[in-house]
Amino acid sequence: MRIHYFTGGPAGMMCGSCIRDNALAAELIRQGHQVLLLPIYTPTITDEENVSQPQVFFSGLSVYAREFVPGMKHMPKWLEDWLDSPKLVNALTRLSISNSPKQLGELTVSMLRGEEGTQAEEFEKLVDWLSSQPRPDIVSIPYTLLIRMAAPIKQALGCPVVRTLQGEDLFLDGLIEPYRSQSLELIRRHLNDVDGFIATSAYYADFMVGYLGIAREKIHVVPLGIRMEGFERGSRPADAPFTVGYFARIAPEKGLHNLVEAYRILRQDLGVHAARLEVAGYMSQEWRRYLEEAAKQLSRAGLESEFRYHGQLDREAKIRFYQSLDVLSVPTDYAEPKGLFLLESLAAGVPAVQPRHGAFPEILEKTRGGLLFEPKLAHKLAEKLHSLWREPELRREMGRLGYENVRAHYTVQHEAARALQVYANVASGAERPEAVRK
Repeated sequence: MRIHYFTGGPAGMMCGSCIRDNALAAELIRQGHQVLLLPIYTPTITDEENVSQPQVFFSGLSVYAREFVPGMKHMPKWLEDWLDSPKLVNALTRLSISNSPKQLGELTVSMLRGEEGTQAEEFEKLVDWLSSQPRPDIVSIPYTLLIRMAAPIKQALGCPVVRTLQGEDLFLDGLIEPYRSQSLELIRRHLNDVDGFIATSAYYADFMVGYLGIAREKIHVVPLGIRMEGFERGSRPADAPFTVGYFARIAPEKGLHNLVEAYRILRQDLGVHAARLEVAGYMSQEWRRYLEEAAKQLSRAGLESEFRYHGQLDREAKIRFYQSLDVLSVPTDYAEPKGLFLLESLAAGVPAVQPRHGAFPEILEKTRGGLLFEPKLAHKLAEKLHSLWREPELRREMGRLGYENVRAHYTVQHEAARALQVYANVASGAERPEAVRK
C-alpha cells in the first residue's frame, strides 16, 4: 500500500503524537508498504530511528511570517525557500516565536480557512509537491486543526483522506473567544471532506461524536502500539526505597501537582517511610516556574532530598527510568486520549495508578496492570499508591500482568495491522474525485 502520512512537528519537544506517528510509519515500511512520513510545522523529534522526510510543510517560520509580518503574505520565492530550509527550521525549533492566546487564535482560524485564508500559498505549495509524487492509495493527516488540507488533496490526487483524532480538544478549549467558536464552526463545516477519522482510544472516538459532531460510524479506533525492543523488567533491590515515577510533559494539565501532593500525603500522613519521587519529561520555558513550585512544595514538607527531575530522556535512558520505578502515575487533570507513557511503563513491568478518565480505564481493564482513582483528588491517589506500597505481592502481580498483556494487545504490530485494515476499508468505500494533475 502507498501511504502519504502527515505528522505534526512539535518544535523542540519529544511528544507522544510524534513518537506514535513515527513508530507506526516505521513499522508499515518494515512490512513493505511505501510510506512517506511528512512533517508539518517543524521537523519531527523521536527517540527511535526517525523515518520522516526532510521536507517540512506549513513551515512554522513561513506560516508565522505570512500571518503576522506586514507585506509577507506574498513573499518572494528566495525568502520563502530560506524560511523553509530544514537547517534554519531546525536551528530555531527551540525558540518560541509567540504563545500569545490572541495570535494562536488568529493563526488557527487562518489555517482553518484554508485556501480562502492568509495561508493560501502554503496550501498551493503542498498540493504542487504532492502532485509531483506517485499517487498514494490514502493520505493520513494528524489533526482536525488541519482539516482544510483534505479537500485540495482529494481534488489533486483523487484518493481518500483520513484524519487522526489525538487530543486537539485540549488546544481548542484553550483558545480565547471568538477564536475558539470560529475554529469549531470551521472544523464542523468541513467534516464531510474527510473519508474517515481515526481515534487512538474508544473513549476519544465517543467523545468526538459529541464534541465535533462527527458521525460515529466514520470514526475508527486504532489503539496505540509501541515497539517492545529493549523494554524488559528491571531488578529492584529488596531494600530499595518505594519509588514513584512520573514520565510526561511538564505542564499543569498533565497533573504533576496532583502527584506531588499525593506523595506528600503518602509520606507525612500514611506512614510510608523510605520513598522517592522521580520525574522526567519535556519542559518548556513557560512551565519552569510550575516545576519549581512543585519542588518548593516538597521542600516545605522536608522532602526535597527525595525528589529529582531528570529532564527529557532518550529511549535508552527512558527505559532505565521506568525500570527504576515501583509504580508510575501521571495524574492528568484532563481526559487523556492516548497514554503512551502508560503502555511504556507496563512494557517495563511497572504497574500504574491513573485517573478514572480518558483512555486509562480501557487500557488498564485490558492489561490489568494498575489501579484507577477519582480524577484530581490527591488523597485518593495517595491511598492507591499506599495500597501498592503495603502489598508488594499485588504490585508485582500487576507488573507481571501489565508486562504480558501490553505485549498481547498494544504492540506497534497490532497497531499497524488495525491501521491497514482501516485504510483498506476507507479506500474501498470512499468516493474518489477526478484528480487534477498540474
